[in-house]
Amino acid sequence: MRPTTRFFAIVTALVVAVFVSLPVSSFAEDGERYSKIVDYKFIAEYAVIPVRDDVAIIDSRPYKRRYNKGHIPGAISIPDSGFDKMTGMLPEDKGKLLIFYCGGQKCMLSHKSAFKAEKLGYTNIRVYADGYPDWIKQSNFGSVDAPYIKDVIAKNTATVVDARPFKRKYAKGHVPGAISIPDSSFDKQANMLPSDKKSPLIFYCGGEKCPLSMKSAIKAKEMGYTNVMLFQPGFPAWKKAGFPVAKGAEPFEANAGGAEIKAGPDGDTITVASFTKIMKDAPDSIYLYDVRDPGEYDKGTIPGAKNMPVEDLEDEIESLPTDKPIVFVCATGARSGEAYDIVKLLKADMKVFFLDAEITYHGDDKYDLKQN
Repeated sequence: MRPTTRFFAIVTALVVAVFVSLPVSSFAEDGERYSKIVDYKFIAEYAVIPVRDDVAIIDSRPYKRRYNKGHIPGAISIPDSGFDKMTGMLPEDKGKLLIFYCGGQKCMLSHKSAFKAEKLGYTNIRVYADGYPDWIKQSNFGSVDAPYIKDVIAKNTATVVDARPFKRKYAKGHVPGAISIPDSSFDKQANMLPSDKKSPLIFYCGGEKCPLSMKSAIKAKEMGYTNVMLFQPGFPAWKKAGFPVAKGAEPFEANAGGAEIKAGPDGDTITVASFTKIMKDAPDSIYLYDVRDPGEYDKGTIPGAKNMPVEDLEDEIESLPTDKPIVFVCATGARSGEAYDIVKLLKADMKVFFLDAEITYHGDDKYDLKQN
């Protein structure tokens, strides 16, 4: 072999050796697709609510323009453009399954992020190349994030539904403007949803591991609603973002002739002082229901009160008016409190209060009040 030929052979061999020895990721970030691709069937096993602890599903798309407006429930946002600064969001266990996705087959962000994770030492990486468009195409729900909900509430562009229990969760703190339809009583309170089945609905509950929002969303979809999403990060994410929190029933002030309802500390009662002032200055600003038995009612009640025994309330609830707040009374606050609970269970958005007081009825429209 001539020297020149031998020289080119050696150079060629060296180039090939270097090329082969380089890790794929060294030149794969420039348009190269990651080799370990999974399909919908694979990710559907892992993208479940409550979220699984053995996987991290990562959305590589831009946060504000994409993730915030809709992502696979349970997925975390690590935009490829900010990957190097957000590696702390990746699991400590380098052997944990990572599934990256972005905007579909033409989107390379998930592939780029997968290669970057591989460089960091992660050994169990997959890319769901069909991405979010395929997830939605498969009739799944998308999830939005807290800033999106804030914008929705401000613009009133969707009905936001809190699927958590009313008394133990919603009343103690919820997203302002959200209505309460606990999943446990969804069938009884579904009439609170908009009549237009195309109206946007967004359900939330207690976070990524809470299944109530998903269950309620499925029920709404079965009813024929066609524009249903989740705020799966839920109330914990809302609070973490530092956004305002509402407590009790949704804020309501009844003004008529200068009278204003002043609620008790839990938002369910009306104070005796407020009730007395309203009955004196603006009795027509409220509806008053005496929930005692008819025989008790006939012996004396508060002027203007209608009789609706508490045991009949559930059957008669559709007849209750909604244009003014309702105040329930009895003799001790026990049955009126029960009436309040029944209404809030079945129609959580109704503006109702109860008078937690000892009432002595004297007949002839006379009575005495004593705050409990």
